[in-house]
Amino acid sequence: MPTGVHLRNAGQQLFDAAERVLLRDGPDGLTSRAVTDEAGCAKGVLHRHFADFDAFLTDLVLDRAARLETQASTLLDRAGAGDVAGNLAEALGGLFGPVPMAIIPLVTFRDGLRARLRQAKPGGGITILAQATSAISGYLAEEQRRGRLTAGADIDALTLSLVGGGHLVFVNHAPEPPSAAVITKFVTGVVAGALSR
Repeated sequence: MPTGVHLRNAGQQLFDAAERVLLRDGPDGLTSRAVTDEAGCAKGVLHRHFADFDAFLTDLVLDRAARLETQASTLLDRAGAGDVAGNLAEALGGLFGPVPMAIIPLVTFRDGLRARLRQAKPGGGITILAQATSAISGYLAEEQRRGRLTAGADIDALTLSLVGGGHLVFVNHAPEPPSAAVITKFVTGVVAGALSR
């Protein structure tokens, strides 16, 4: 591999290369060598920018989790409009898209990475699921405030059902995402009893 290849914004290019490797080869295939080969640079480039590979992975996960914040704000902006179950079903499609679904097992099976994520962000052990939980909880609370969910609806229980169950729905359909009809049926079943009449 040539050592003179210059990367502009090396960190971001390495993150993008890692994402491609993760989607193509899964968590087991994500090594520092695979990342630098994919980025077309020497292995030393990664270590010039990050203390070690777990530090790189921590920043990768936090970077990709931050991207979910945009989807979270889009979901919150939909409160009061459209169909509650439809809004949630569409949001789950993004929150559990290919990249988040590839990152979750990466974090799950790397103890050192989970520990670093917890240090970097409170509750950050499984950062992607924490982002999804926060987005859905905030949306449900706003819909309840607007009267589209019943006053007695248990937002915490609904959130856990949507995040935990939603994750299982996506895992069960991997490697392809579930159809929109499958996601909508699942979400409708979870929230039906909480919708205001």
